Amino acid sequence: MSATMSSTPLQPSTRPPTPLVIALAAWLAAVVVLGASGAFMAPPRTPPLALLIAFVTPIAVPVIAYRLSARFREWVLGIETRLLVVLNAWRWAGFSFVVLYVYGILPGFFAWPAGLGDMAIGATAPWILGRLSASPAFASSRAFIRWNRLGLLDLFTAISLGAIGGFLLSDQPVTTAPMATLPLVLIPAFMVPIFILMHLAMLAQAKRAS
Repeated sequence: MSATMSSTPLQPSTRPPTPLVIALAAWLAAVVVLGASGAFMAPPRTPPLALLIAFVTPIAVPVIAYRLSARFREWVLGIETRLLVVLNAWRWAGFSFVVLYVYGILPGFFAWPAGLGDMAIGATAPWILGRLSASPAFASSRAFIRWNRLGLLDLFTAISLGAIGGFLLSDQPVTTAPMATLPLVLIPAFMVPIFILMHLAMLAQAKRAS
């Protein structure tokens, strides 16, 4: 799609479909309600299955829709790539994991990798944006693809460490259990799936561009 390779502003045709906006709002509301009720909390030494479902489902549904619906697939491929990169700059806020570690709320083995990984992706997003603005062909480069893969690795590593921390360290004074309660549960159950989908969209765009 030309929208992914052009330096022109975001076109109206790339605006999210109304059903998608409604689904996102409903998903956010469901996470807030369930988080407030403690539905994502798992008993000691028990895998966080509810949180796992909340993490996997919002990723699986769009991926399946991408493969089955040509209309949805063309919309994904038509999203302005630079917009997706700009949104990833917000991951600089991963420093909050380190802050929570300093205050004894999250364990270091989770907070440091998750925090530094997010900060690295957020800090390099402006450079990626600059390269895209200077040359639209950068969207199919190895550097762009590598950046997205590292972004996915960071997110899946954080989710894995969070699950392991709540399962194996349940008898320790500091665990990853707070990640299953509000407001932190919004990260694994809402924000992380969105960032994963953005990286997958950019990789799909890179594949088409190449």
